[in-house]
Amino acid sequence: MLWKLFITFAKIGAFTFGGGYAMLSILQREIVEINHWATEDEMLDYYAIAQCTPGVIAVNTATFIGVKHRGVIGGIVATFGVVLPSIIIILIIAAFIKNFLEYEIVGHIFGGINAAVAALIVDAIISISKKSIVDKVCIALAVLSFIASVFFDVSPVIIVIGGAAVGLILKGRKRGAVK
Repeated sequence: MLWKLFITFAKIGAFTFGGGYAMLSILQREIVEINHWATEDEMLDYYAIAQCTPGVIAVNTATFIGVKHRGVIGGIVATFGVVLPSIIIILIIAAFIKNFLEYEIVGHIFGGINAAVAALIVDAIISISKKSIVDKVCIALAVLSFIASVFFDVSPVIIVIGGAAVGLILKGRKRGAVK
């Protein structure tokens, strides 16, 4: 299991460009659909917690999944798996950076990567939206969160904590009405 955690997260780390948000669809496929290490709801929770904690969302999610399945050692192995490819790629690029950026083809490659990353982020947004925006309150929270983030530069941590508070208040009201 430790080897499988390492290989799975190394593959995610090696073949995903553009950071944590671009990794969401690949994480979803590998963790939920292929390996069945978490449910879709658990992944949404991991994303929310990973967004609120320091670090990259994919690294935090790898740590959560590893700890869930093999304790602290599993967390270390999964985390190492997801970051090792980046370390290797960065070291290779750093060794050749002076000459690397001078080639016109490198600019074209990065342009293509940027377009692909944008598509991966849109895919992740659509996938997460389908699972998490389930009623009018969720729609309102999503719209308000978007406005707060884009137009008022509110920290994602504040937005997530605010969303959690609204969920807790509304869930508490619902339970109070049922009793």
